[in-house]
Amino acid sequence: MQFEGSRMYRVKAVAEALDVSVNTIYRAIDSGALKALKIGNGKGAVRIPGSALNAYLGNCALGADEEAIA
Repeated sequence: MQFEGSRMYRVKAVAEALDVSVNTIYRAIDSGALKALKIGNGKGAVRIPGSALNAYLGNCALGADEEAIA
Protein backbone atom coordinates (compact mmCIF):
# COMPACT_ATOMS: atom_id res chain seq x y z
CA MET A 1 0.00 0.00 0.00
CA GLN A 2 1.36 3.41 -0.97
CA PHE A 3 0.17 6.80 0.19
CA GLU A 4 0.64 10.00 -1.82
CA GLY A 5 3.80 11.53 -0.34
CA SER A 6 2.76 15.18 -0.47
CA ARG A 7 -0.77 14.67 0.86
CA MET A 8 -1.87 15.04 4.51
CA TYR A 9 -4.18 12.37 5.94
CA ARG A 10 -6.62 12.40 8.87
CA VAL A 11 -6.15 9.80 11.59
CA LYS A 12 -9.54 8.21 10.87
CA ALA A 13 -8.77 7.86 7.15
CA VAL A 14 -5.42 6.21 7.92
CA ALA A 15 -7.04 3.81 10.39
CA GLU A 16 -9.68 2.84 7.83
CA ALA A 17 -7.11 2.38 5.05
CA LEU A 18 -4.97 0.13 7.26
CA ASP A 19 -7.99 -1.66 8.80
CA VAL A 20 -6.93 -0.84 12.36
CA SER A 21 -8.49 1.23 15.13
CA VAL A 22 -8.01 4.97 15.52
CA ASN A 23 -6.40 4.22 18.89
CA THR A 24 -3.75 2.08 17.16
CA ILE A 25 -2.79 5.05 14.99
CA TYR A 26 -2.65 7.40 18.00
CA ARG A 27 -0.44 4.88 19.86
CA ALA A 28 1.95 4.78 16.89
CA ILE A 29 2.06 8.60 16.90
CA ASP A 30 2.55 8.81 20.68
CA SER A 31 5.39 6.26 20.60
CA GLY A 32 7.17 8.22 17.86
CA ALA A 33 6.91 5.38 15.34
CA LEU A 34 4.60 7.46 13.12
CA LYS A 35 5.28 11.15 12.53
CA ALA A 36 2.30 13.50 12.61
CA LEU A 37 1.53 17.22 12.79
CA LYS A 38 -0.82 18.92 15.22
CA ILE A 39 -2.54 21.90 13.66
CA GLY A 40 -4.08 24.59 15.85
CA ASN A 41 -4.27 25.23 19.59
CA GLY A 42 -5.81 23.08 22.30
CA LYS A 43 -7.04 19.77 21.00
CA GLY A 44 -6.29 20.89 17.45
CA ALA A 45 -6.30 18.61 14.44
CA VAL A 46 -3.80 15.84 13.77
CA ARG A 47 -2.63 15.26 10.21
CA ILE A 48 -0.22 12.60 9.00
CA PRO A 49 1.96 13.25 5.95
CA GLY A 50 1.82 10.56 3.28
CA SER A 51 5.63 10.36 3.30
CA ALA A 52 5.53 9.54 7.04
CA LEU A 53 2.94 6.81 6.41
CA ASN A 54 5.07 5.24 3.69
CA ALA A 55 8.11 5.27 6.00
CA TYR A 56 6.06 3.76 8.85
CA LEU A 57 4.73 0.98 6.64
CA GLY A 58 8.25 0.26 5.40
CA ASN A 59 9.46 -0.05 8.98
CA CYS A 60 6.53 -2.34 9.83
CA ALA A 61 7.38 -4.55 6.86
CA LEU A 62 11.03 -4.75 7.95
CA GLY A 63 9.94 -5.72 11.46
CA ALA A 64 7.70 -8.46 10.10
CA ASP A 65 10.53 -9.82 7.93
CA GLU A 66 12.90 -9.92 10.91
CA GLU A 67 10.34 -11.79 13.02
CA ALA A 68 9.82 -14.34 10.25
CA ILE A 69 13.58 -14.99 10.09
CA ALA A 70 13.96 -15.42 13.86
